[in-house]
Amino acid sequence: MALKEESFDSNWQPKLESLLWRGRTAGADLIEIFLENTDHLGVLAEQDTITSVNPSFSRGAGIRVFLGERDGFVSTNDLSESGLNLALEQALSMLGLQPNEADYSSFDGLPKLRDFAIAKIQWLNSCPQLKQASERLLYGTNLLDNYGTHLQVRRGSYARDWQEVLVAASDGTYARDIRLNQSMGLNVLATDGQHRSSIGRRYGTSGRPEELLEWDAETCAREVCESAGTMLYADYVEAGQMPVVLANRFGGVIFHEACGHLLETTQIERGTTPFSEKLNQPIAHEAVTAIDEGLTDGAFGSFCMDDEGMEAQRTVLIENGVLKRFISDRAGELRTGHKRTGSGRRQAHTFAAASRMRNTYIAAGPHTPDGLISSIERGLYCKSMGGGSVGPTGQFNFAVEEGYLIEQGALSKPLKGATLIGEAKEVMPRISMCANDLELAAGFCGSVSGNIFVTVGQPHIKVDSITVGGR
Repeated sequence: MALKEESFDSNWQPKLESLLWRGRTAGADLIEIFLENTDHLGVLAEQDTITSVNPSFSRGAGIRVFLGERDGFVSTNDLSESGLNLALEQALSMLGLQPNEADYSSFDGLPKLRDFAIAKIQWLNSCPQLKQASERLLYGTNLLDNYGTHLQVRRGSYARDWQEVLVAASDGTYARDIRLNQSMGLNVLATDGQHRSSIGRRYGTSGRPEELLEWDAETCAREVCESAGTMLYADYVEAGQMPVVLANRFGGVIFHEACGHLLETTQIERGTTPFSEKLNQPIAHEAVTAIDEGLTDGAFGSFCMDDEGMEAQRTVLIENGVLKRFISDRAGELRTGHKRTGSGRRQAHTFAAASRMRNTYIAAGPHTPDGLISSIERGLYCKSMGGGSVGPTGQFNFAVEEGYLIEQGALSKPLKGATLIGEAKEVMPRISMCANDLELAAGFCGSVSGNIFVTVGQPHIKVDSITVGGR
């Protein structure tokens, strides 16, 4: 049967059913097929010039076979019948299985396709074209020149990722979706003699084709330049143990990296999380409730279904300090017993899905941001976080991009060079206050199944004591 090359529609069902039937006759417990089309565009503006345009396209399949608690995975770009059968045979062979052309199989065929893509067919055509994206970015870098001083580097970037996926499995999973993620941002490097500061802001959405045209470049440029100017001449922080207030939005990156990953079942399988035996026990201060979900409209980590065909849902990970759930995928449920949470995610068809975060954030509390700051006699306010690193069991260090000294319950002078150092199991019980201003921020997360789109977030939070590294 001839298949449409441009889309994965119901014409694929006979071929998929044949593959699933062959896998079952070989003795596999379950066979999963992931089909993918992608269309990516990246644009970079430096100073007043477009310096890079990167389009890319891909098309392929990933086939995963389960037998007991073991699995085998093979990916291919050959979507012909012979190519897919070869990939299936290779995945089966990893488990010591081979197709048996017997008439009997417990696979009864696929149900009607659950098609989340129907309303999204025109999304790609509705996105800004290269000319529009380029003009918008150059407008942003020009605004940086208007608002900033001592700017050595001005950059703007745009990325558009369109993806069509279809998942079919021998347990009756049969679903298709289209995803669209776009991000745009500005960043600067300011220098004056020995003084330097580097500040960036990035904005990202999912499922909103015309979002770039509505992006408030002027506000973004003004904020970036104001922060860069403030931090250019800031004093260096004094190292020590002190209370800290972390701002909302991207401040949530620390929870994501230092704690969120430890709540993924992949970490239980590896034996690298200190929380594996802590279900229904306190692991954080009672002020902390943490959520992971894929439902928030427009958020970077939202989708209709995960990469195993399970519909998105809301998962309360920590409630009033008590660990309630882990983030689990198909393999995680099989090997750890923790029920799937719609969190099987992968970068592309070349990766097997794994338990990964979606939109992950600390929930809002009853306090105001000023209330958190006024409760501290001397400490550090972290308005913006930079990069960092995390160890396998939750040890972390994160740079503070923009910080301020707290003195007698109020913000005073700006400080730079600060690094927050700690360990998740020690810091989580010290988050004693959460403000009422929850906001989310777009981000990217790299782990065992590649780089994926995620959202981090939190309200302003107070950490009673944390190690601050400095000069």
